[in-house]
Amino acid sequence: MLSNERAGIGRLAVAPSAPAFHALVDGETATMKAWEDFVSGSRRDNLPVRDVVIRSWARCQSFLVDARADAAPVVGGDHIEALRRDNRDLLQAAASTLAEAADLLAGTRTVMLITDANGIVLEAAGDRATLNAARDISLACGGQWGESCAGTNGIGTALASKQPVLVQAAEHYCAGIKGWSCAGAPIHDPVDGSVVGLLDISGLKQSFSGQALALAVVAARQVEWNLARQTEAEHVRLLEACLEDSQRYAGEGLIALDARGRLLYASRKAAHLLKATLGSDLPQLSRGTRLPIPGMGGDAGGRAEGRLPVPADWVRPLMLDGERRGTLLVIPTAASARPSAGRRAVPDESDHSRCRFADIVGDSDSLRAVIGQGERLAPLPVPILIEGETGVGKELFARAVHGHGAAAGGPFVPFNCGAVSREMLGSELFGYVRGAFTGAAAEGRIGRFELADGGTLCLDEIGELPLDLQPYLLRVLEEGVLYRIGDNVPRRVSVRLLAMTNRNLRQEVAAGRFRRDLYHRLAVTALRVPPLRERHGDVPRLISHFNGLLSERHGRAPVRFTAEALELLQRYGWPGNVRELRNAVERAVLLSTSGLVGIDDLPDEVRDACGCVGAEVGTGVSAEGWPLLASPPLPVMSLTVTEQRAIEDVIAATGGNLSDAAAALGISRSTLYRKMSQHGIERTTARRMATKSMAARSTAA
Repeated sequence: MLSNERAGIGRLAVAPSAPAFHALVDGETATMKAWEDFVSGSRRDNLPVRDVVIRSWARCQSFLVDARADAAPVVGGDHIEALRRDNRDLLQAAASTLAEAADLLAGTRTVMLITDANGIVLEAAGDRATLNAARDISLACGGQWGESCAGTNGIGTALASKQPVLVQAAEHYCAGIKGWSCAGAPIHDPVDGSVVGLLDISGLKQSFSGQALALAVVAARQVEWNLARQTEAEHVRLLEACLEDSQRYAGEGLIALDARGRLLYASRKAAHLLKATLGSDLPQLSRGTRLPIPGMGGDAGGRAEGRLPVPADWVRPLMLDGERRGTLLVIPTAASARPSAGRRAVPDESDHSRCRFADIVGDSDSLRAVIGQGERLAPLPVPILIEGETGVGKELFARAVHGHGAAAGGPFVPFNCGAVSREMLGSELFGYVRGAFTGAAAEGRIGRFELADGGTLCLDEIGELPLDLQPYLLRVLEEGVLYRIGDNVPRRVSVRLLAMTNRNLRQEVAAGRFRRDLYHRLAVTALRVPPLRERHGDVPRLISHFNGLLSERHGRAPVRFTAEALELLQRYGWPGNVRELRNAVERAVLLSTSGLVGIDDLPDEVRDACGCVGAEVGTGVSAEGWPLLASPPLPVMSLTVTEQRAIEDVIAATGGNLSDAAAALGISRSTLYRKMSQHGIERTTARRMATKSMAARSTAA
C-alpha cells in the first residue's frame, strides 16, 4: 500500500515555491510570537494559532512541561526492551510498513516512527541522516513523546486528541523542538477500537510537507489491517486450544480470554456459575468484553481495584508456541469447588493476613530489640520510616506495625516507588481524572492514597521519589488532603504512612536529592531492621523455617543439611540478607535428589565467598569456633562499590564521552549524571580516567 504513495513521499523533500515559502515564514513568525505571549502569560485569547495547538499548549502548562526543553526524556534500556516485548504484536504488524519506509524515505530527510499508546518510541526507520539528527532531540527508540513529557508534538498531541494531527515547527511547545515538523496518526485495536499505538512521520521543518499527514494516516491504516489479521488468526488458534482443553472439564463453566483479557468464548454454565460464586456485579459476557483477571499481563491486569476476585486455581494458561497468549477460566460447580479432604492452605510469609510481630522469625538480640521498638510505635498515629538493606524483611515489619495499630481493620496497600516510571508515579500515588494525560483511562483512576483510606499506605524505596513530587506527598501528610491529577477538587483521606528505604536518607538530604522537611516528617519515628549478618544465631532458625514452609509449598519432603553445609551457611555474609537465604533454601529443596544437602549443593556465591570451590572443610577449628577452610574467605564487594567501578570503567572505555557511556550502561544521561554525583565521580575525574585509559592503550600498543 505504501508503494502507491511513492510519488507523495518523494514530494516530501521538495522545497516550497518562493511565494509559499514567504507565506510559511510569515506564518511561523506569527506562531512564534503567539507562543512567546502564551508562555509569558501576557496574552491568552484570540491568538493566531489553530485550536488543536492552543488546547495542547494549555494542557502542557497544566502538566508543568518545561517550555525551554530541547529534547524529550528517554526511558532506560531495560524498560524499553520490556515495552517492546509488551508491544510485540504492534511491532509485528508495523514491520512491513517500516521496511518499506526504510527504502522509500531514503533521501527525503524524513523518518517514520512507531510508538506505544503512551507515546514512547519503539521503532524508527527512514532517511539515515535524519535518523541520526533525530537522536539529538530523543526522537528515537526510548524517547517519551507524550504531551506531559515533551509538550505539543505530532505524537503526544495526536494521542491526546485521539485523531491525526500535524504539528509544524513553531507550533511545538518546547523551544528546542521547534526546528522539526511532525504528523501523527493513532493506531487502533481491531477488536475494541482503543488506541494501541501511533505512527509518526517527522522531519526538519525546512523540507517537511503537509502531505506527510495523509501518508501517516494511510500507513497507520495499513498497520491496523495487519494487526486485525494477526489478531483474528491468534483468536482462532486460542479457541482451538480452548476446545482441546474443554474435554477435560466437562460439567464446569469455561471462559476463554485473549492476552489482553478480552472474552473469546463463554460456555452456557459460565455466567450462571460466576454469578452464583462472585455475586451479581459482573460485566456482560459478550465477545470482546474485558474481564480483568489477577495475574494477567497487559491491560487486563493493570487496575487492581477493577479486577475480578477470581481464585487462582480457576486460572489455566492458554499456550501458543510455548508462550502464554491467553487464559482459560475453569469455574467449578459447587461440588467440585469444595476443598479436598485433608488438604490445607500452605502459609505464605507475604500473606496479607500475617500482620503480627510474632510471625517474624528470629531470636537474636538485634532483631528482638527492633521488634520491641515496633511494638511500642505501632499504636501511635505517626509515620514510621523503616530502614534496612535490601532483603532484610522491611515489609514484614510494615505489615506487623499495621496489624498492631489503630488502622489494623483497614486496608494495607504496599507500593514500590521505584517500580514505575517517573512520569507515572504521580498518577499512581494520587490518581487522575478523565483526560488528565495521554493514555489515561477514560473513567479516570483512584491512586494508592485513596485505596489506603482508613488503613495503611506502605511506600517502598521512598528515596526514589522525584524531588518535584515530594512537596505533594508532604502536603498530604500534613493536611490529609490530595488532588487527583487534572482535577481541582480536594479529597480528604485518613492514611497512616509507612516509608521504607535501603538508602541513607540523611545523606540524600545532604546531597540535595531529598527534601529535608519531608525527611523530618517521615522520620518522626524510625525502625532500623538489622541485616542478617548482625542477627547472630538466626540463620539456623530461618533455614528450618524456610525448609518446612517451602517443601510443603512445592509438595516435597524437607531436606537435611550436612553439618559442614550448615557451618558454611552460618559463616556466609548474606549480602542479599533473608531474601537470599530463602532463595538458597528453596534451591536446595527443588534440586536435591537424595534429600541431603552438602557443600557441593550450595549456591556458587556461597562457596566462592567462603573459599570452598573444589575444597573440603578442614578438621581444625578457629578461635571463634568456625571450621577452618582450605582457603581464606574472599572479600564480598558491596553493590555500591560494584556500581561505582562499573561506571568508572565504562567512562574510561568510551573516552570520557558521557552520552556513549550512558548508552553502554543502558541508562539515560540524566541517570548517569545522578549516579556520578552519588558516587562522587566528577566530570573532571571522568576526563582524567579517559585520558589515563587512552594513554595506557597507547603504551600497550
